[in-house]
Amino acid sequence: MTLYLQPVQDMTMENRVSRTQYQFTLETPDMDELNRWTHKLVEELGGQPEFADVASDVQDQGQQVYVNIDRSTASRLGISTADVDNVLYSAYGQRLVSTIFTQSNQYRVVLEVDPVDQSTPETLNDLRIPSSNGTQVPLSAIADISERPTPLSINHLDQFPVATLSFNLAPGAALGDAVKAIDRVKQEIGLPLSIRTSYQGAALAFKASLENTLWLILAAIVTVYIVLGVLYESYIHPVTILSTLPSAGVGALLALIVSGGDLGIIGIIGIILLIGIVKKNAIMMIDFALEAERKQGLQPREAIFQACLLRFRPIMMTTLAALLGALPLMLGSGVGSELRHPLGITMVGGLIFSQILTLYTTPVIYLWMDSLARRVSDRLGLNPAESDGNL
Repeated sequence: MTLYLQPVQDMTMENRVSRTQYQFTLETPDMDELNRWTHKLVEELGGQPEFADVASDVQDQGQQVYVNIDRSTASRLGISTADVDNVLYSAYGQRLVSTIFTQSNQYRVVLEVDPVDQSTPETLNDLRIPSSNGTQVPLSAIADISERPTPLSINHLDQFPVATLSFNLAPGAALGDAVKAIDRVKQEIGLPLSIRTSYQGAALAFKASLENTLWLILAAIVTVYIVLGVLYESYIHPVTILSTLPSAGVGALLALIVSGGDLGIIGIIGIILLIGIVKKNAIMMIDFALEAERKQGLQPREAIFQACLLRFRPIMMTTLAALLGALPLMLGSGVGSELRHPLGITMVGGLIFSQILTLYTTPVIYLWMDSLARRVSDRLGLNPAESDGNL
């Protein structure tokens, strides 16, 4: 006996019931080919270190009895196919033949063979078929009875037979590693192209998120750059503000590594949230420095130095507010808390790491980008008033 456990979840992305958490389906019209390759894939994946509790819903070890009627012999004895069908239904189909009525109730009379004789296929040989001349002919005299393996159930997806291969992750293994291992094993065993494979439920959502995450983050960064460029009327200093994002991403990944967590969907959401939270440190300094340069006529070094002194306290206050707000997500316990832990871990790790670095790196990058803009402007022969990279 093998026992499979699943966590009870209020919100789930699974649309099929399986024995374990993650699902992978194989689909082909040929049932024999589907069952053969499913068993082979289950055996190969069971030996991979990334997987645990690999199983499938294929149940092809059932037995079915076939009654092959010799039509010429049956016709010679005056027995039709309908006669054989009626006898088999009367013996095993629970035919209702009468109803007994009493003063207070009624009872159905069911015709069938003795339940003891229903346990083995050999009892089919003892069935008698009435012939046209009134004699009883044994079923074995007009038919060949044989047993063959047959599936107990056939699952379908999009009108085609499908086998669901389900698995759990081994301790310390990530879902991304499991997805790569499945693709590798498929190539190693030579899975034919006639079998269509796909992920389902949480595994499908994870694979889809991996395919779109890079474009999503890139679109967010481009959008932020455009908004900052319009806000500060500069094409240089939005890059200075965005320079704080890599440190936040590194801090989030380091926090996940230290805590032993996986970079799942919730962790990716936390990294996207950091794009909006972390860049406010640079915004506070760059906004003040540009204002001091344009209205007070200060040099870039004096402007950014004054911005660092005056904006240090609000930067620390806003960072601590966001950090303390994320601590309950990281340290919380109770039902469903494990879903929120990656979000809190990425936010706390990204905020701490970026806070330590950006207080020192942002002024340096600001001066370097301003110097670069001035050199480019001098080389292009632009007006000195435009040398700060204004649009």
